[in-house]
Amino acid sequence: METIKKGTCSALKIRIPSPTIHGIEGRPLVLPVHYDSYVSASEIQIIWLFERHQTPAMFLLSSINHSVVSDLEFQHKFTLQPPNASLLIYSLHLRDEGNYTVKVNIKGNTTISYTQKIDVIVHVPVSKPTISIQPPHEVVEYIGNITFHCAVEKGTRVTYVWLRDGKPLESSPSYNFYQNGTFLIDSVMKTDIGNYTCLAKNYVSQMESDVITPTIYYGPYGLTVSSDKGLKVGEVFTVDIGESIQFDCSADSNPPNTFSWIQRTQNSTEIINYGPYFKILSDKVGQKTVDYMCRAYNNITGKRDETQFTVIYASTDPQKLEQNGNTYPLAAITGISLFIILSMCLLFVWKKYHYRLFRARPWKIQHNRPSQEYRRTQIFSGHEDAMNDFGIYEFVTLPDPYVPHRVPSSKSVSVSNASHAQDTSCTVYEVIQHVPEQQHDNREE
Repeated sequence: METIKKGTCSALKIRIPSPTIHGIEGRPLVLPVHYDSYVSASEIQIIWLFERHQTPAMFLLSSINHSVVSDLEFQHKFTLQPPNASLLIYSLHLRDEGNYTVKVNIKGNTTISYTQKIDVIVHVPVSKPTISIQPPHEVVEYIGNITFHCAVEKGTRVTYVWLRDGKPLESSPSYNFYQNGTFLIDSVMKTDIGNYTCLAKNYVSQMESDVITPTIYYGPYGLTVSSDKGLKVGEVFTVDIGESIQFDCSADSNPPNTFSWIQRTQNSTEIINYGPYFKILSDKVGQKTVDYMCRAYNNITGKRDETQFTVIYASTDPQKLEQNGNTYPLAAITGISLFIILSMCLLFVWKKYHYRLFRARPWKIQHNRPSQEYRRTQIFSGHEDAMNDFGIYEFVTLPDPYVPHRVPSSKSVSVSNASHAQDTSCTVYEVIQHVPEQQHDNREE
């Protein structure tokens, strides 16, 4: 800062860095003053005065040219190096705080003078602050309040800044800050959990306290159920049949929750396990779909939370699913094949039985053959002599003697045989086979 004495031709200029200078207790302090004169001077006089708050001004020292005269009371406390007008204070004390006035007189043809004041503030560096907390025990969310107090053993003009997790806190409806270093949290919440520190500082120093972490009881919040196996879609778990699975129930809470596992049916609920873990074997579960519920309870806050989930026992392995998908067409093919084979076997048995029952021994047709000879014909079941299988076969149906006779018409029957229709009723089929001539001769012989 430059101060200029506006007099005749602005012949004197005085400059000071600042109207207020801060110093530290126990350390020296210089009050710098610079002046410029634009006239020839025969004598230069510098005078320093000191004035405490609400006390009269006191003379400290003065100089004329290079000669310095000090007040005997302060001769070991202040010094001056003329023609430099700056004042040196050897060691600051709190009582040295106040207003210092410098006056410069320059004598030439006329005397020019100027006066400037400097305010000196003495600071004591702050010591490391300490934090106290009330209540000293734990508090419950939405019920309790917390009061922090920060204090230092040494320090002047101390201001306090509260930090949580290294970040300064700002005023809010639940945060109240006081100039004496007190900080009040009204109706604590879970979000107030953290590491609190107090930063004590003044113009010349700052120190931060150790961390203090209040204990806040809260929860449960964010109750979830997870598993070590299976597929999860929403609140539905799909588990491989025959595979064991462990469910984990967790929630954000302080102190830790107590957990209970409940199986739900249509008409009732049953507690089946306690603790954060629950393990089941799917092959021991009769139902394919089972509903469960996990319940979390905080015995300090008195709050609880519940979450429901469903477990479906089915194959989730893609290879198993593919094998199962291929089983259905394979089973169908196998079933159809077995049905065809069985049908063919039954048809074969039926034909064989029918053939044995109705097959008669072949007879060569002879004219005027009596019906009694037909009745004496023996029935054979197989081919006794293959050489005798050649010839003309005749199938005859013998009538019931109690049923009226009916004469069939057939082109293959001769007129001479029509007289026998009264005794027998038959149907004749002609089957002509080639008979080797030699074999035919042998049969006639």
